[in-house]
Amino acid sequence: MLGIVLVGRGAVTVSVMSAAIPKLPFDSPRWLDLDGVWAEDVQTVLQLMASTGATATSEGWREVWDEALDRLMHQGTVYDGAYAALPYLVEAAAALSPGQSEDLWVGMGFIVASKYRYRFAVPVDLEAGFVAALRLAERAAVRSFLATDTDATDLAYLALSCVAFAGHHVGEVLWQFFSPDECHLVLVCPGCGRNDEIPEFFVDPVRPPFEAPEAPDPAHVRQGEHPWGEVAAVLEERALGEQWEPFLRVARAVAAAGVPRETSGQAVLCLVAGMIAAKGTSKRAGREWARKLMLLTGYFRCDTCGRTWTIADSLAEDPEVARPHNHVTQAWTTLDGSAAPVLSAVVGPMGEAATRLWQDGKVLRTLDGTPWARISVFSDSASDPVGGVNSLAVVSRPGQPTLVAGAGDKGVVCLWNPADGRLLHEPLPGHPDRIRSMTALPLPDGRTLLATGGDTGTIALWDPVTARPVREPVGNWVGGVSGMCAATIPDGRTLFVTATPRGAVRLWDPATGESVGRLNPYGSPIQSIAAVPVRTDHTLIAASTTAGIQVWDPAVDDPWERGAAVQLSARALTDAGRRVAAVAVVPTPDRTLLATGDNLGVVMLWDLVTGDPVGDGLPASTGTAGVPAMTATMLHDGRTLLVTGSVRGSDLRVWEPGTGSVRRIALDVTVTCLVTAGSNLIVGHSCGVFGFSLTGQ
Repeated sequence: MLGIVLVGRGAVTVSVMSAAIPKLPFDSPRWLDLDGVWAEDVQTVLQLMASTGATATSEGWREVWDEALDRLMHQGTVYDGAYAALPYLVEAAAALSPGQSEDLWVGMGFIVASKYRYRFAVPVDLEAGFVAALRLAERAAVRSFLATDTDATDLAYLALSCVAFAGHHVGEVLWQFFSPDECHLVLVCPGCGRNDEIPEFFVDPVRPPFEAPEAPDPAHVRQGEHPWGEVAAVLEERALGEQWEPFLRVARAVAAAGVPRETSGQAVLCLVAGMIAAKGTSKRAGREWARKLMLLTGYFRCDTCGRTWTIADSLAEDPEVARPHNHVTQAWTTLDGSAAPVLSAVVGPMGEAATRLWQDGKVLRTLDGTPWARISVFSDSASDPVGGVNSLAVVSRPGQPTLVAGAGDKGVVCLWNPADGRLLHEPLPGHPDRIRSMTALPLPDGRTLLATGGDTGTIALWDPVTARPVREPVGNWVGGVSGMCAATIPDGRTLFVTATPRGAVRLWDPATGESVGRLNPYGSPIQSIAAVPVRTDHTLIAASTTAGIQVWDPAVDDPWERGAAVQLSARALTDAGRRVAAVAVVPTPDRTLLATGDNLGVVMLWDLVTGDPVGDGLPASTGTAGVPAMTATMLHDGRTLLVTGSVRGSDLRVWEPGTGSVRRIALDVTVTCLVTAGSNLIVGHSCGVFGFSLTGQ
């Protein structure tokens, strides 16, 4: 048992302290980084370790250790005193039984991992003790792993702590580890530093989506004794399923080699996953979580710089070990044939066009710096700038120039020339609340009005020619107006359609302002709504709801009647209905299609006359995942372009469904909404509006 004498801030005597670890007095300046406050916490922890009654399950023990750890490091910053305390803590923890010290090794693993992650330098006078402590910590932490019987998530932290003590940079993953219940992953490109969040990354794959990484180079096997041989022995065959055995072979090879520092991060992550599968409680939960973690041994492609990296390098953020790869892999689907959330080991769409553009001030450039298109920044009133824009609408007027309307938090409406961004009128005031939605209303008499909907349910109609309100903003019901569109019905009328997040969908007569009908009889909350012409005199209303895709015919008086709802195909209901978050209208030379987008960036096209999907669709993509923002246009030459991104994202994809080509655009703004006016794309963002030509002119 350790013998410790503590006298205030005086010297400490540890009777069984290794000679290789220096004995630092608690009144050393290294212990006073925080005015000595945390020195007492460390002393208390050491006392508890020395006490025969100390147990890892004691709440008092955990509380004191957590407080001490908080003082040794704060938000990733490790104080020099932590390196002074670590040898004492390691020596004391190593003297405990393996079952008592698991929390201690995880906590100290965070301290060591931070050194790799932030490349902290250990003070020269503490370096020898720190290195000696790592050797002892590695042996004791591995012994704790072999003796433990704990939850798979806790075991993952312990396994990564063992890796950190071994001196491998993959220990950095401690800082961004996930529980099995979480599913998203944030990757940082080692080349350009861009962040990409991938929703639903952590699935439980039945079979590997890519090949196992290479085993350690025999030349780099650690010489001398190391504690990992027993770990290699407990990595059971078929612990992950037969098809995952090559990954476990890599894991055993890494352990048998002693986790050399030169080993690839992918291979070491195989070891961590294998350790979880072999020891996690229960074995089934450990096996499932281990297979999820094996996905981290794959690759991802940065859609900004176009290079491919290992996911392990992205997580570790170590520029000295990260190298781009030329990796080709097959697409991966689930056993039932449907697309998995991670479509391939190289995260991101396969087969995209090589053209990638990035914003450089008021110019879009290709990756080699060649100017591709100029950006027109839409002007506003100098006395009252429009600020962030939440909604945009294109106002097409027969025989007159097309306008773009935009509005946002300030409740004012701006009208611009889409070609050059010139403000045509002073901002139109009058809305008492934030404007959330807009649409153009072409009337039978040839006029086109602009409708706006507010955060508190207000609706207003404007004349874009005179810049005056036709109908003052008035409230209609509780809840914001989240979606608007115009519907032409066979009797010649144009109806105004509004929707709320609560599921109220109403039809209005724009001439009188009276409600003339309701849709969405089941009341499912509305996420997005669009009007899709199926004939020149007949429009259907499509909406993405929490119950799936809904399509209604506004010409049918009773929404409960059989003919009021257009039935989509069974595939539409089972595949897209579960995940669609946005809908948009897509014009083509021979018909108008419906586009649906989900939170992974998947876009599909549908023919509402037949209810069938059209073409293969656009696959998921990093950088454009999230609540979809979509718009489409048909160019003069008959080509259709669909632009998709995500609200609060900054990347766009320009997809040509006819050829399948995709162009990637990286912007320097946070996108809020998108519209197209001819060949011009108009981007609403958190600080205003700008536009550019999709044809690069």
